[in-house]
Amino acid sequence: MNNPKTPKILKKTVSLGEKVGCKAQRKIKAQRHNTPGVWFGLGMMGLIGWSVVIPTLLGAGLGLWLDRHYSGRHSWTLALLMAGLVLGCFNAWQWIAKEHQAIQTEEQDKGDENDD
Repeated sequence: MNNPKTPKILKKTVSLGEKVGCKAQRKIKAQRHNTPGVWFGLGMMGLIGWSVVIPTLLGAGLGLWLDRHYSGRHSWTLALLMAGLVLGCFNAWQWIAKEHQAIQTEEQDKGDENDD
């Protein structure tokens, strides 16, 4: 009952699976080693800049509105402008720290793959 053609079929299936696996590994490796270009860096700088500018402008706008409607001894505009700036800088710092952690994790994963 032993069919001599069965091992050839299994051998072809295994080799097809190996080919697909090798191509998938090459694709994953190429994606990991893809270095971002200049436009990516400029886009990130813009993103970080806007994450600081938007809260600052919102604070200044709210401060101007409060100064017009509820003027007092101290300037709401200046206080909320500074609060928006601090909030924006904290937001940008958190985002950069998160990206830095992701880069470190990726580098550790690459190091672990090279050890194998």
